[in-house]
Amino acid sequence: MASDGAVKFDDEYDVVIVGYGYAGGIAAIEAHDAGARVLLVDKMANPGGISVCSYGAMRSAHNADQAFKYLKTTNGGRTSDPVLRALADGMARIEPYMRKLAEINGAIVTPREKIANYPFEGYDTFYQTLIEELPNFDPAAHYPHVRGAPGGARVFKTLEDNVAHRGIEIWLEAPVENLVTGPNGSKEVQGVVVRRKDGVRTVKASKAVILACGGFEANEEMKRQYWQMKPVLAATTNSNTGDGIRMAQGLGARLWHMWHYHGSYGFQHPDYPYAIRMKRLPDWIPGREATAVVQMIWIVVDQHGKRYMNENPPYTQDTSHRPMEMFDTVTQSFPRIPSYVIFDEVGRRRYRVGAPTRNDPDAHYDWSDDNMQEIESGFIKKADSIAELAGLIGVDGDTLESSLARWNALCAAKKDEDFGRPAGTMMKIQRPPFYAGEVWPVVSNTQGGPEHDAKQRIIDVEDNPIPRLYAAGEMGSAWGHLYMSGGNLAECLVTGQIAGCEAAALETWE
Repeated sequence: MASDGAVKFDDEYDVVIVGYGYAGGIAAIEAHDAGARVLLVDKMANPGGISVCSYGAMRSAHNADQAFKYLKTTNGGRTSDPVLRALADGMARIEPYMRKLAEINGAIVTPREKIANYPFEGYDTFYQTLIEELPNFDPAAHYPHVRGAPGGARVFKTLEDNVAHRGIEIWLEAPVENLVTGPNGSKEVQGVVVRRKDGVRTVKASKAVILACGGFEANEEMKRQYWQMKPVLAATTNSNTGDGIRMAQGLGARLWHMWHYHGSYGFQHPDYPYAIRMKRLPDWIPGREATAVVQMIWIVVDQHGKRYMNENPPYTQDTSHRPMEMFDTVTQSFPRIPSYVIFDEVGRRRYRVGAPTRNDPDAHYDWSDDNMQEIESGFIKKADSIAELAGLIGVDGDTLESSLARWNALCAAKKDEDFGRPAGTMMKIQRPPFYAGEVWPVVSNTQGGPEHDAKQRIIDVEDNPIPRLYAAGEMGSAWGHLYMSGGNLAECLVTGQIAGCEAAALETWE
């Protein structure tokens, strides 16, 4: 929305922050502490975005130089050095920063040694910062609309307590519809148009606007245009629809990493609006396969009944969807979408295979601990023989029999010569009854969006910062090729700090 110089503003703040997850909360805290009058807005009734559903392990670094080397390798030239340097420097300060925030509510901040996912230079400088205890706080009672790990809820509660302590104004159920820019074609951002329950408000941002409103997991048209494989099902929330990306594009923002998303494979249940990810097993590091000691009870086969992937890559929750992308140019189809997970009675008893996550008060499905609810409802198919199971899911019986025989032989040899799954995760599938579930590519969060510089300024197609417009968090993430567990959470903290401080330091526009 361009201004003609005579815009009537209904409200005025120094910094307006769009989106109240980890990144937005941190940006609000930092801008406020730098002396700015801050408005924090979110289109949902319950803030937290996807952050509140996370494990809450914020990726940290002992040595920023080593962290930078690792980030540079894993991003494969897709992210500029200054941006990665800023992220690495920030990762080295996360633990003391969180300890400072924790003073507000007595949260117990705990470091936990956990090196990065791939054995590139610098990988062993990384660890995790967590809030493992928060006195008198029950995540399920405080956030009944959330299903996720309690660690993510503890971190968000700590941010909420800090925001509340500072008296920062918050508008919920208040989607931002447009950015307000200066007169005569100026790209300078001067405010936002917000649709509240009581009407539309035009809000002046006398210093800057920070877009911290996430990615586009729930925007089906954007996914169709930017990704080859389809469909890709969203987990967790329906709020991330690319609003900030759209608004930044309207001012000529350059985009990056639009192909890349943090994903896996999982179920599509008829009684649940989001994808249900497979149970997460521990990460492992190539060359150190012995660290993968938890057996994965299933294998994955395609629509012909043939196994085609390592079901447990080093970071299953990030890259296990990628083998599903194969496109058959003869049949003009994706023969691996959907695929099928196959397991047996021994596996069925080990643990539940589905793990719903959500930030949505209207979504209520929870997976049963022994998988029997899903089997008895017919959602997971059950058969007394592999041939019968093949018939139930519509794959070739001989091929499925052959796939299982080959898998069991590999298990006996304790080596997956076909796809390199770690020996510690392998277990035979041989005791009836047998089970099959339909699985699809799943997106947990996107990494693409507007490009930003090391100061979190959004960059236009002519390589210039768009005046007074900043990004934080997932919206235009720095992760350009390989992700790192806890990386987006760390990025929320680091980029939120940078954007909040940079925005608050600007002179007001006249």
